[in-house]
Amino acid sequence: MTQFNTGDEIETTVVQVSGDTVFIDLGLKSEGFVDKADFTDENGNCTVKEGDKVKVYFVGSNRDELHFTTKIKGENAGLQILENAFNNALPVEGHVEKEIKGGFEVKLGQTRAFCPYSQMGYKNRLEPAEYIGKTMTFLISEFKNEGKNIIVSNRRLEEETENAKVNALSGKLSEGNIVSGTVKSIQSYGAFVDIDGFQALLPISEISHQRVNDVSEVLSVGQKIEAKIIKADWNTQHPDRSKVSLSLKALEKDPWENVTEALKPGQKISGKIARIAGFGLFVNLLPGIDGLVHISEIEDVSTTTNLSKKFKVGEEFDVVVQKIDVANKRISLSPATSAEQDNEAETYLESQDSDDGDTYNPFAALLKK
Repeated sequence: MTQFNTGDEIETTVVQVSGDTVFIDLGLKSEGFVDKADFTDENGNCTVKEGDKVKVYFVGSNRDELHFTTKIKGENAGLQILENAFNNALPVEGHVEKEIKGGFEVKLGQTRAFCPYSQMGYKNRLEPAEYIGKTMTFLISEFKNEGKNIIVSNRRLEEETENAKVNALSGKLSEGNIVSGTVKSIQSYGAFVDIDGFQALLPISEISHQRVNDVSEVLSVGQKIEAKIIKADWNTQHPDRSKVSLSLKALEKDPWENVTEALKPGQKISGKIARIAGFGLFVNLLPGIDGLVHISEIEDVSTTTNLSKKFKVGEEFDVVVQKIDVANKRISLSPATSAEQDNEAETYLESQDSDDGDTYNPFAALLKK
């Protein structure tokens, strides 16, 4: 006689992965086994190794061999096993046969069950027609009339799986950690990055010290990245509300650290308009370094002028550095004459110097001053 009843849940350790079998520790003379297929992902890779903790359910015994599973498969799904699965919240594999009124008809072995629309899928819900013909895993939420009325839920199982995964990640991922992930989707406000199955947000403002206007210009779906966790808000009561924010910028050298070596008050520099605000123009001077030309410094405009009608983002703009405030990361600028104008003036002055000294040119004298 075995000490296990069909449907009993145990948490144990993987002893060995060999061929098509995963052996588990039962604390007995003999080991239990699980079909390797139970731990194989969609790409055919085994997801467990020796020493890993696993949660499995007892299926039955054959002589001295004790068989466990992570879910009840269709071929094993007799009515008695289905009832045990209901009583013990044991996952059951089912085949989605067709769409019917209010949901789907699901086959559990030779037994028919019903899955409401609301209980099919969780985060990434598909169109109803896309579920037809799929083999999926369910929890039995109702088992009535000796198995004649069975209601199943795929959503409940996916929620429980997601919650367990989030709770496990909350113990490993915290603010300040450097993590590797894969870009899953790109939005106007940033990108979602997959970290061990959890979707973390990389805001557009945290992609680079340089201004990013279009996320798709610097990131692509499927791209592998390394980022720093700048916020981790884990909600153990409602794991689906947990939020993690990432930063690529935090791993870059801050360009403001050496800004006073590259820029000095009084220095003239040619930049490009990076952003137009109601109070002035932000001009990019160096990668990741913008300065402000206040509207009061710009000729032929007033505080009511719509600057976006007079200037364009990306347009070259010559400025003079007025003040550098490293602590607050601010640079005050004023407009300057262009280098071309300076060159023309210098050429003119030189030509005046070569003229007869007796000839007095008041305009040239003014420029020399």
